[in-house]
Amino acid sequence: MIGRLNHVAIAVPDLEAAIAQYRDALGADVGAPKDEPDHGVTVVFITLPNTKIELLYPLGDASPINGFLDKNPSGGIHHICYEVEDIIAARDHLTQTGARVLGTGEPKIGAHGKPVLFLHPKYFNGCLIELEQV
Repeated sequence: MIGRLNHVAIAVPDLEAAIAQYRDALGADVGAPKDEPDHGVTVVFITLPNTKIELLYPLGDASPINGFLDKNPSGGIHHICYEVEDIIAARDHLTQTGARVLGTGEPKIGAHGKPVLFLHPKYFNGCLIELEQV
């Protein structure tokens, strides 16, 4: 059911410092920051030859990233994103196996302009999983 690894998301306490680190120290191809108000984050994608890294920074006081950074002040891996061909079929299959989809269970449009869902980390060995329809 799952396809390629789309990206690994890293929550960061200082977006500009993280951008500079990836761009200057690692020589990475770093995109421009983009606000995603529906998700409460500012995102920056770093393109690698085989996948992407997504830097996540809180957008406002209600951002879900604030809680993560409170527990992990230096930042850290927030979630991993897998591609799926049919997000509704994937959701239905996962819920039948006992997985818990976060939110309403209905896909939202993610940072790539495609439908996404998040799966509760308790079902996946403590890892928050994002599914993105491709």
